Amino acid sequence: MNRPPSGFILQTDRLVIRELILADAPFVFELLNEPAFLRFIGDKGVRDIPSAEKYLTDGPLASYAKHGFGLWLVALKDGGTPVGMCGPLKRDTLDHPDLGYAILARFAGRGYTFEAATATLAHARNVLKLPKILAVTAQKNPGSIALLGKLGYTFERMTTLPGQKEPSRLFVPGD
Repeated sequence: MNRPPSGFILQTDRLVIRELILADAPFVFELLNEPAFLRFIGDKGVRDIPSAEKYLTDGPLASYAKHGFGLWLVALKDGGTPVGMCGPLKRDTLDHPDLGYAILARFAGRGYTFEAATATLAHARNVLKLPKILAVTAQKNPGSIALLGKLGYTFERMTTLPGQKEPSRLFVPGD
């Protein structure tokens, strides 16, 4: 019997989504230092592999232990190349989890983020039984705003998240 690898969450036609592990630190280092990530999501202070491991330990791995979900690695099904992260995040300042996602610039524009987000939202509803998933994005992030519209989200209001200087756009799922 073929069993999915440990930490396997789900797969789509082109992608495998699984839990992040410490061995993913080089990928996380690269992703968190991309210009678009720094501009639209923020500087997480990841400057080397050890700080990427700390980010993983304190962020996604801690979230898995506490909530049973968090940001997951998104990889190409063919070859396993990591392309991004996607998953539900539970923030103390929001009433419901929100959808987090990021993709390496060299893989943008191919529909991977939409594919991963669609599958993640279905998994969150059907498997994790999360009744509502919000979404938050930078005020001036046209790509993310367009993606959320394509996913059926609507803008609700501005909100300022802890550690951020500028308010972000809060989106709610359209019903």
